Amino acid sequence: MPRMFGTDGVRGLANRDLTAQLALDLGDAAVRVLGDKHAPVSSSATESDTSSHARRRALIGRDTRVSGDFLASALAAGMSAGGFDVIDAGIIPTPGVAFLTSVLNVEMGAVISASHNPMPDNGIKFFARGGFKLPDSKEDEIEAVLGQDWERPTGAGVGRVSHDTTTATNLYIDHLVSAVAPLSNGSTTRPKPLAGLRVVADCANGATSVVAPEALRRAGAEVIVINASPDGYNINDHAGSTHPEQLQAMVKASKADLGVAFDGDADRCLAVDENGNMVNGDQIMGILARAKQAEGKLNHDTLVVTVMSNLGLKLALKDMGIATVQTNVGDRYVLEEMLKHDYSLGGEQSGHVINREFATTGDGTLTALTLCREVVRSGKKLSQMAADFPQLPQALVNVPNVDKMASKTNAAVLAAVEKESKLLGDTGRVLLRPSGTEPLVRVMCEAATQTQADEVCARLAQVVVDNLKL
Repeated sequence: MPRMFGTDGVRGLANRDLTAQLALDLGDAAVRVLGDKHAPVSSSATESDTSSHARRRALIGRDTRVSGDFLASALAAGMSAGGFDVIDAGIIPTPGVAFLTSVLNVEMGAVISASHNPMPDNGIKFFARGGFKLPDSKEDEIEAVLGQDWERPTGAGVGRVSHDTTTATNLYIDHLVSAVAPLSNGSTTRPKPLAGLRVVADCANGATSVVAPEALRRAGAEVIVINASPDGYNINDHAGSTHPEQLQAMVKASKADLGVAFDGDADRCLAVDENGNMVNGDQIMGILARAKQAEGKLNHDTLVVTVMSNLGLKLALKDMGIATVQTNVGDRYVLEEMLKHDYSLGGEQSGHVINREFATTGDGTLTALTLCREVVRSGKKLSQMAADFPQLPQALVNVPNVDKMASKTNAAVLAAVEKESKLLGDTGRVLLRPSGTEPLVRVMCEAATQTQADEVCARLAQVVVDNLKL
């Protein structure tokens, strides 16, 4: 039986795959696994025993999907029934929950979001104390006790649920702005490092519709905002990082210096240069890595990337004296590598960037702010900065309705990958990987020309279909 948890929590069609019952059970199970191994508050506890100082706490946030309301209620019910006080922070970006989990010193955080997926989907992912995503082992523990009966607290032992969106949002925005505009010399007035910069922000009608525009403005930027009117149904709908066309047009029409695009839960950010051309996560990481290196803050002169990062990024960084370390896809795997070896920056081509100086997970709004700051600092156009990190032509084909896990073991598929890899040599590479969040296999190829990349990708995709079709 496949794992319930994918590369970014539990996901599925809301009210079909991800039901209120499952959300309640996940809250109940998470309390048992992540509650610091303490026994639940006794059902005979006194009021003083269950004060805010003694009570264990959890924090919940969500994106703007309409299904987030009932899923948040169910998740909070499971947690509070297990003896936890629950703070419902309402609509807030995923990295905001990670940050608040840390600074509020709660036992766990949870996010209800399906990120860049279509509106009908939703998901639940957890953060442990300190704001870190769970390792596979902890997710497996949660799944193992899911739906099991246990001696739940009663009376004064059950938890309360409180709602405080305003305080949570303001704490998070203050943190973001302080990352690029720290107070100094006893001043109570923050500097405006983005003054004079015109930025278009595409908020995907998602969780950062309030946060990103406000943070950019507080840092001094002139902000033109699009797709920041969520109604529960329009999240990611021809908007945000997966549909940048509107942003590209607006940047050119408004003569902006750059544009930034977020996904539904704002844990990723892509950019558009002043000419309306896309700047992907690899190029953003390259720009930020070089800036950190110049500041002496790029630990071990190393950037952590995933197997999906373009070979062109690695070659460009090598010429700058910056090494790359590669992990599996998923920003939590990037973070695990960063923590293991004390690296300070890492991320994914998709726009998840982890700046460990300020965050424990990918943070799209933080990425946008730091990228904007580097544009101002450099005095260059974003197009000039991105050009220092040329990308090899890349082709990507998603092959649905196949046995995705067999892509790792099928002899014919492995032989085809080996054959194409040898033909490409040092001028390209191929990669097959099962999606961690969707029922498909991703086939990727990089080569010296786009035509070659497309042809190799098409051949491999056909081999996958011929040998793995369900």
